[in-house]
Amino acid sequence: MPGPFDQFLDQFNHFPDVLWDIILLGVAVVTGLILKFLLALMLKRKPKGGQPVFSVTRSILARLGKPFSLFLPLLTLNFLLPLMKMRPRVESFIDRSVGILLTVAFANVLIAVVKVFEDYAYHTFDIQKADNLKERKIRTQLQFIRRLAISLILIVAACFILLSFNNLRKLGTGLLTGVGVGGIIIGFAAQKSLGNLLAGFQIAFTQPLRIDDVLVVEGEWGRVEEITLTYVVLNIWDQRRLILPINYFVEKPFQNWTRNTADIIGTVFLYLDYSVSLDGLRAELNRLLDADPLWDKRVRVMQVTNTSEKTMEVRALMSATSSGNAFDLRCNVREGLITYLQKNYPEAFPVDRVVLKRTPPPSAAGSGAVPYAS
Repeated sequence: MPGPFDQFLDQFNHFPDVLWDIILLGVAVVTGLILKFLLALMLKRKPKGGQPVFSVTRSILARLGKPFSLFLPLLTLNFLLPLMKMRPRVESFIDRSVGILLTVAFANVLIAVVKVFEDYAYHTFDIQKADNLKERKIRTQLQFIRRLAISLILIVAACFILLSFNNLRKLGTGLLTGVGVGGIIIGFAAQKSLGNLLAGFQIAFTQPLRIDDVLVVEGEWGRVEEITLTYVVLNIWDQRRLILPINYFVEKPFQNWTRNTADIIGTVFLYLDYSVSLDGLRAELNRLLDADPLWDKRVRVMQVTNTSEKTMEVRALMSATSSGNAFDLRCNVREGLITYLQKNYPEAFPVDRVVLKRTPPPSAAGSGAVPYAS
């Protein structure tokens, strides 16, 4: 006794095979898009209390919208393939093609999921605040893990696609003997690239530098803008970009001004004449720092750190919450002290003294002087 579903299918037996297959293809596409629309409709329900600045729902819709537009119709088509009326050879080709496309679409979905987690982590660990050491640590690791995860997804997807071809399996079996020799040759040829990759692992987890760290490298001051598997991008203060191989930071020394904390001490050096009043200069430094919001009130010192036959070296120390604030604070203090000296001690700036002595004129003739005689 045929069931209701069989009776329903019998009504379409008089359709041409090509038309039947096109109908099923259309059903697969429409069904997949309807499923995507329903999922998006459920996720778009507005939460109580208004729309937040960041929401996982918005990230899911933005990241997974296009991947699902391909994945869900292909998944539905994969389920409907047994109902299609095709010749065996065509059916085999279509089945393999759908399988490959489904693998690519699923890999794209996994990459989008990784990016959703990245969006959430970037929102949770915001580096815009002043004390962002923990956030910069986690972001550096997440950036490396994200690139590694995407690379693994692409490699596994490529392996699944290649393994679906029997000829490539046989070819791989025949090349097993040459894989060892080829691996050794490739290892020697790409040892620098592999060294960079291993250095990337080391930097991601030991973290001698992190995203947004302030570094002095090759005489340049800048912030770490990007850390990839093979290189580091440093954003120089004048908006140039210094790009260095990642193993540079394993093999060579460099300055990290924000290794343990963003707090930093700035210095201002003045070279003055000995006639300047140090008490007055120190009082002016205190006044300038008290009036400047960039000073974090931790360190405030003025000392004579060196002397020479012409000048004395005066060093002023001041602290700030970040290297950027410290740079601006040093400029403000330096300008303020110079203005103070110009107004109150204009003679305090270094000068070269030249003493001229008038020599007495020679004695006039006939003055009674007795010339020297031997």
